[in-house]
Amino acid sequence: MEENQTEKHMLTQAGYDKKQKELEWRKVEYRKEIANKLKEAREQGDLSENAEYDAAKDEQRDNEAMIAQLEEELANSVVIKEDGRTGKKTVHMQSRVQILDVELDEELDYTLVGSAEADIMNNLISNESPLGAAILGHKAGDTVIVDAPAGQLPYKILAVYNE
Repeated sequence: MEENQTEKHMLTQAGYDKKQKELEWRKVEYRKEIANKLKEAREQGDLSENAEYDAAKDEQRDNEAMIAQLEEELANSVVIKEDGRTGKKTVHMQSRVQILDVELDEELDYTLVGSAEADIMNNLISNESPLGAAILGHKAGDTVIVDAPAGQLPYKILAVYNE
């Protein structure tokens, strides 16, 4: 792989669609909203001391940066195809997994997604995270060892749900 080649990130179809919808909203609706704010601020006269104009220009800059970021993410993503096989009990992308943190005796529930849509607050972990990489390909009943900053931590896979 060449050094200047962009790394591809995995997204579920839902994650891709969500980013695509946000991109379209930012390009169409939000741009119009900002343009209206700029027009209204310009109509107030002197722009040199116009806080509304400055705020709208900042909002416009931030929106354009986000549009560029979303376009880059979508261009460099691979949509994960759902595994339609029934009865498959190994962990794969989009699996919901119940695991046991053996050391803390705490049950956790995560869904495995690509790094671009990982959101730990919503129990979405990346396949590239230490835990996600460790459980990928394993099945219910397996115990995996996760190399974490705190050391090697054991986790037991309690259940795998592939919807």
